[in-house]
Amino acid sequence: MTNWKIDETHSEIGFKVKHLMITNVSGYFTRFSGAIQTISDDFHDATITFEAAADSIDTKNAQRDEHLRNGDFFDATQFPTISFVSRKVKKIADEQYKLLGDLTIKGQTHPIELDVTHNGTTTDPWGQQKAGFALKGHLHRTDYGLRWNSTTEAGGIVLSDEVKLNMEIQLVKAVSGN
Repeated sequence: MTNWKIDETHSEIGFKVKHLMITNVSGYFTRFSGAIQTISDDFHDATITFEAAADSIDTKNAQRDEHLRNGDFFDATQFPTISFVSRKVKKIADEQYKLLGDLTIKGQTHPIELDVTHNGTTTDPWGQQKAGFALKGHLHRTDYGLRWNSTTEAGGIVLSDEVKLNMEIQLVKAVSGN
C-alpha cells in the first residue's frame, strides 16, 4: 500500500458559479487536506479522503466571502468542514478516470462523479515523488442546502444552481516516518 497526501502549496480547489446568468464568478478554498492510498502505480484502485475548511472560501471579494461563510450559504461556524470520500475509481483510458464518491457540504451528503486526468508522476528537485491530476465536475448547490438566491428587477436570477468544479491536485508520496 502506498500513501500519498495532497501538497496544498501546489494544488487548487476551485469552482465557478454563473452570476446574473451572464458571467462566471470564480472562487477557491485555501485550506484543505487529502489522503490517498493505492496499491497500483496508475491509481485505478485508489481510496481517497478529502477535507476543506468551509471558512477558507476566497472569491477575491471580502464582503461576498463573508456572505458565503454565513447561514445563507456554507454556515461555516456550524458546518466547518466540506468532505469527500471516494467509493470507486474507474479507469476510462490511459490517463482518464471517473472518480465516484460522496461529497458532504453543510451536513448534506450526495454522490458525485468527477472527471480526472492523471498528468503524470515525477520526482521533484528535493527527491520527493509527486503525481499530478486535473479534476472537473459539477454539482447543484441547492442539493447541499446552499439555497440563497435573489431575482433581478427584470425577473432574472442572481446565481445559477449549477456549480462547476475545477481542481488541480499535486500529490506527494509519503515516505516512511511521515
